[in-house]
Parts: sequence; structure tokens; C-alpha cells
Amino acid sequence: MQARPILWSFRRCPYAMRARLAIRSSGVRVQLQEILLRDKPAAFLATSPKGTVPVLDTGERVIEESRDIMVWALSQHDPDGLLNMPAAGHELIDACDGPFKTALDHTKYAIRFPDLDEQDERAKALVFLAALNARLTKAPFLMGPRRTLADIAILPFVRQFANTDRAWFDAQRFDPLIQWLDNFLVSDDFAAIMTKYPPWQSGQDQVLFP
Repeated sequence: MQARPILWSFRRCPYAMRARLAIRSSGVRVQLQEILLRDKPAAFLATSPKGTVPVLDTGERVIEESRDIMVWALSQHDPDGLLNMPAAGHELIDACDGPFKTALDHTKYAIRFPDLDEQDERAKALVFLAALNARLTKAPFLMGPRRTLADIAILPFVRQFANTDRAWFDAQRFDPLIQWLDNFLVSDDFAAIMTKYPPWQSGQDQVLFP
């Protein structure tokens, strides 16, 4: 059995970002193996032929979905109680990963979808963002006074959407949502998960995270 779980990751992927956030919160140390999506190592593809990040190899099983990785890590140790979340939090993550992510992709990569109207797709994304903003007008986090799994699962995707046109995003008058995002962007957690590492190569020294 390998000494530590191995996390295959790509720094800017929002799915990989949320996996790293959960692992950082858990304190479970993993061997981080950063890859380039345009040049995937054979060892990565042998671990997970689907070829998308993140992938966690615990030594006993391979976990190929980011939400499952988050739950695995926090099930080992959850000092902040992130898993202590009502069902509404899971429903928000479902909406993020489904309709919102679809609209995000149609907006960010509009050139790939010539049959779709970019403004219509952006409007679909705004429905989800407005729902988040409404929650954040009542509390600093999506589920109330403290951060939960929903916050760290959704934040990377809101960041990705905002970065498609930050000036436009800031003009939407979603002040609570913008504050929630900006607090994340200046946090130690964000800085820690966005450290740059060279692409993994066989035989190189281990990169331990967190």
C-alpha cells in the first residue's frame, strides 16, 4: 500500500480547487501531483482512464468525483463541521454542478456553442447567483452563520463565472455575493490551494499537501 493518498490535480480547475479546499480543512495530508490537462501523464490515465481531475487514489480505492473526494477527506477529520449541513446545502451544490455549471460553460466558452445565445445563457446563470445572493443577505455564509460544505463546493465556480467578465459581475448589485467571493479570494485558504507547483514527473520529490 502507498504511504499517502495521491491527489491528481490541476491548479485552476474549480472541481480540483474544491477538493483541495476540503482536504486542507480536513488536515489529511496527501501527495499532490499536479498535471497539465493538455499533457496528461500515463500514470494518471492508468489511475483514472476518464482523464479528468481531481482524482484521489487512497491506496485502497480510486475516487474520481470531486464531491466524493470532499466527503472522503472530511469524513476522516472535519474540525470545522463542514459536513454538518442541512439538505438544502446539498441541493444548492446540485444546482451549481448542474444548471449553473452548464450556463457558466455556455458563457465562458460561448464560441464553442454558436447555436446558443450568450446573453440567454448568462441570464440563466444569474438565476442561480441571485438565489445565492438572497441567502447571503441574511447570513455571511450560504447555510447561515458559519461556513459549510456548500460554501467551499460552490465558491470556485462563482469565481470562475465572475472572472469571465469581472466588471460586468461587479455591476450586478449582488453586494453580499461579491463580498462572500472577495472574502474567499483574500483568504489564507485560497492562497494555500493556489500555490503553483511544477507538473508532476515520475521520480520527482513528493509534494505534500496541505
